[in-house]
Amino acid sequence: MNNVLRFAGACALVIGASTAQAETLKIATEGAYPPFNYVDSNNQLHGFDVDIANALCKQMQVECQIVAQDWEGIIPALLAKKYDAVVASMIATDERKKKIAFSNHYYRTPLSVAVAKDSDISDAQTNFKGRTVGAQASSTQAIYAEDHYGPAGADVKFYPTLDEANSDLAAGRVDGVIADKFPLLAWAESAGKDCCKIIGDVNGTTADASIAVRKEDNALRERLNKALDEIVADGTYKQISSRYFAFDIY
Repeated sequence: MNNVLRFAGACALVIGASTAQAETLKIATEGAYPPFNYVDSNNQLHGFDVDIANALCKQMQVECQIVAQDWEGIIPALLAKKYDAVVASMIATDERKKKIAFSNHYYRTPLSVAVAKDSDISDAQTNFKGRTVGAQASSTQAIYAEDHYGPAGADVKFYPTLDEANSDLAAGRVDGVIADKFPLLAWAESAGKDCCKIIGDVNGTTADASIAVRKEDNALRERLNKALDEIVADGTYKQISSRYFAFDIY
């Protein structure tokens, strides 16, 4: 009988271990926000957000399934339980906190402004009166532009993705683009280097980019916070960051 009990106990341990190993965390990112998240020619997701998500899953010893989701639908789909978390450079705003919960920050960013190289606009704090400013829809930069530039006489134009706003700036269809600093800087130093320039950061706009989860998933939020602390402490975060940035964004 003891042998049978020991065998049964061993089986339970094996089954339990298999169940733990089989745990899958489904994570959404945008896939249109380089260098943080983007899709390559083989339709594979890459970028800082993707690498951080994979590192967190590895630290938590869970399987990571990362999916692309259009930005404007990313919070509604999280609430509809299409995935468990969002790692997509989302800023933890007070308005968003009414609907969802956030982890600790995994980087911080101010807003910046890009204009054409021959533009007479030289100050990111300008009100853009009589000019057209582009921003990604449903973003913190869109809110800033609508609240600050619009009332001061600017025409604010919204785009589904930052790439589309940048393309219109390069084509001369808008006078400026406001966005989070690091993706805007990456574009201005690559695809936009011949046409456009960054004129500076917008004062007082530095904010936390965090992982979004549903409010009821506090246990998952705490697990993500613990894993984030661990990858920062063991150097994994710095190793990932150095692939994309020559400076500290944490």
